[in-house]
Amino acid sequence: MPGTAQGTTASAAKPGSVPVMRAATEKVVVVESPLYRVELSNRGGVVLSWKLKKYLDDDKPPKPLDLVNHDSSTVLGWPFSLTLQDSQLESQANSELYQVTTAHSGAQAAGDASPLPSNSNEFEAPVSVIFHFSDGHIDVTKKLNFTEDYQLTVETSVSLDGKPLSAGVAWRGGFGDKEVYHASQLVTVFYSQTGKLNLLQYKKLGVNGNQTQPALQPGPLEFAGIEDQFFAATFIPDGLANMSLWHWTHNHSVIVDGKPEDQPVAEMAAGSQQGEALRLRLFVGPKDLALLSKVQPSLEGLVNFGFTGVIAKPLLFILQWLHRYISNWGWTIIALTLIINFALFPLKMKSWRSMQKMQKVAPEIRSIQDRYKKYSMNDPRKRKMNEEVMAVYQREGINPMGSCLPMLFQMPIWWALWRVLNGAIELRHAPFLGWIHDLSAKDPYYILPIAMAITMYLMTKMTPQTTVDPAQQKMMALMPLMFAAFFFTMSSGLNLYMFTSNIVGVGQQYYLNRAQPLPPKGKFKKKKNE
Repeated sequence: MPGTAQGTTASAAKPGSVPVMRAATEKVVVVESPLYRVELSNRGGVVLSWKLKKYLDDDKPPKPLDLVNHDSSTVLGWPFSLTLQDSQLESQANSELYQVTTAHSGAQAAGDASPLPSNSNEFEAPVSVIFHFSDGHIDVTKKLNFTEDYQLTVETSVSLDGKPLSAGVAWRGGFGDKEVYHASQLVTVFYSQTGKLNLLQYKKLGVNGNQTQPALQPGPLEFAGIEDQFFAATFIPDGLANMSLWHWTHNHSVIVDGKPEDQPVAEMAAGSQQGEALRLRLFVGPKDLALLSKVQPSLEGLVNFGFTGVIAKPLLFILQWLHRYISNWGWTIIALTLIINFALFPLKMKSWRSMQKMQKVAPEIRSIQDRYKKYSMNDPRKRKMNEEVMAVYQREGINPMGSCLPMLFQMPIWWALWRVLNGAIELRHAPFLGWIHDLSAKDPYYILPIAMAITMYLMTKMTPQTTVDPAQQKMMALMPLMFAAFFFTMSSGLNLYMFTSNIVGVGQQYYLNRAQPLPPKGKFKKKKNE
């Protein structure tokens, strides 16, 4: 770990060359705001730690979440290191001791930057931290302008014997909450080009066949960065005409759930291919929809609602509104579940009436199917069977899809809720009752998914079967088990929604069974000529 003593040296270079400028000792500089604490090293001018004060990790006792993976960064490199076309120059730029100066917001315009006092290494944002190194040939300057919120700017210039070099600012060593959410697999490199957000999971990083070699995504890009499930580091061109992206991955042993595991570590860099000085804005923080919408260009797309966004966003806003009055997020989910289920009850009533009609003609339909069951599916006589079945439906005024349409109508809502309850940062580390300490994580004892499967099975048994095919009836009976297997890996918040929805569904089905019972089952009397 770099030390905290500070000294600088400067010596005369050859005539016409760049003056030599480097620090004599290592130093860690700390920048704090109410939202973050960032530790910077003058060895390479890199980020050693980026802690978010309002978000905790899963250590015991918990500490502010660090977006920098220290273990892999020690081997692979640190965030805010540089990428250069010459690997030797790149290694030098990322390992030399930089002279450090600072400028507070009132002095930045005047260019009043002063060396750090030997007894001072902690600063409150807003502040600028300037790193400068030169060996007489290569000259590197980094200026980090920190604000009080999650945004900052990075200005970088690199030259060799006075000639500007192309460079990129990298985020190395992985990103985000590495222990709970298996960040090395969930971490994604992303970029926006011509208004379209593109996501690159670790299998798509790097050159095909050699993922450790950086792959280039040429610009111009609106923004690019690296993210996990709930947090993002986003690079935005600020006065840079053509920002490009480089991305790659390395295998490295990381700690997952307290155990070492060899996993790919995603890495990326944003910069220019034109040899011009870089000026980039950055957002480094939570994927909170309200915060992302305030960034220009808007970063709302990083909260990935998929094709359900038109439904998911209003559902998230309703959830946030309910939370103003209900302090516990678990009870907020239950309240939202009740609202949705009672709003959709008229559709369930319509489905119920369709089931009643289908149940009434089920024996007749079964009789028709029995007469044609000896024919294969491609036999022309099967068409006659379909015509007879449709004739029965028309006679009774039945829409064959009538019992399914309400279910199809609810599917987009379920998909949208799945996106919201698995991706809303508000649910991260949000407790509910007893054993549920994190609604964004899976149930540690699988109680909710098991209870969800039981209530779903109960609701299936209470609901009349519209199909007369025994195989289909058996498949419907097994659906709760298939759902349970799927929901074992889902978040506790989503399981809580499904369990509550099933409980309400059982109550509604009991009411329908009592208020509007189905006609008693009877045998269809065949015609004499059949």
